[in-house]
Amino acid sequence: MSAALLARRRIPGYSLVFEQLSYWGATVGANISDTVPLVGGFFKHLLLAGDQYNERTLSRFFILHAAVLPTTMVALIVVHVLLIRLHGVTELKFGDEDPDKPAHFNFSPDHMMTELIMGLMLMILLSVLATVLPATMGERANPLQTPEVIKPEWFFYVTFVWLKMFGPTFAVLSMGFIVFTMFIWPWIDAQLQKIPGCKEASVHIGIVAVCLIIGLTVWEAAVAH
Repeated sequence: MSAALLARRRIPGYSLVFEQLSYWGATVGANISDTVPLVGGFFKHLLLAGDQYNERTLSRFFILHAAVLPTTMVALIVVHVLLIRLHGVTELKFGDEDPDKPAHFNFSPDHMMTELIMGLMLMILLSVLATVLPATMGERANPLQTPEVIKPEWFFYVTFVWLKMFGPTFAVLSMGFIVFTMFIWPWIDAQLQKIPGCKEASVHIGIVAVCLIIGLTVWEAAVAH
């Protein structure tokens, strides 16, 4: 059960409804974060506003959900757009393309309109899904009753499988390392570009990663719980 619930700690807004699954998701997810050496206990206390779920936990989740995470997301988006404007876009090169094709493109209207259109399309899609398939409230949280069977949402199946295969400590550390590698990948890719025959290495690595994610997701979806 603990492996299935790690994903819950990543969505503080989910825990604000205080239903059975979200309560145990926050509780067990915090316990899993506690398995991280040295800093695990600090992050558990930071997440729950104490050593265990208490009357201050929901307030902590609300602050994270309504203030900390939106601000962080906006800041990361600004940095992302800034890096694109500074370095251009890395694309897969085809044989018939002009090798001197510029990597940069105009911010207005090309870049701005592209981001605006994609954002509006995602908002419309999410609004339709929320209307057609609305999320329903589950059973009210009961600290004295642990759910017997739990399976995370499909987009967390990869995390679930990873935890089952490697255990909480290694799984959490390895996932953190993967996320860190993703952040520094532009510098790694710059070094790969200097190696003969490795100019498209990032593309091939990306394809393998996507195939692994899809494979693990389908694998977990086929497992009965």
